[in-house]
Amino acid sequence: MKYKGSCHCGKVSFEVEGELKGAMACNCSICQRKGSLLWFVPRTNLHLLSDEDAASTYTFNKHVIKHRFCPACGIHPYGEGADAKGNAMAAINIRCLENVDLSTVPVQHFDGRAL
Repeated sequence: MKYKGSCHCGKVSFEVEGELKGAMACNCSICQRKGSLLWFVPRTNLHLLSDEDAASTYTFNKHVIKHRFCPACGIHPYGEGADAKGNAMAAINIRCLENVDLSTVPVQHFDGRAL
């Protein structure tokens, strides 16, 4: 299925393809503050509709995950990184997707603080 998503003001917009079977809520120092619900897909499944430079990037700790956010409205619609095998991945904040009933998406809790 194809989903459309964006930040609040629409400056950062995208489409993502895949089957949304669940999301992850992480309690690490940044995810807890953002309140994101993350859906992980291959990076090739994320298609930016806005220019790449429309989103700013924040990294911390080991600097391996690019937390992407809109510099205008501050919303974090997605992140970029790699899985354990080195495959490029995108972490989609499903709260930024259109027409998704969040109450129907199973959420797995991840202890990111323990890493």
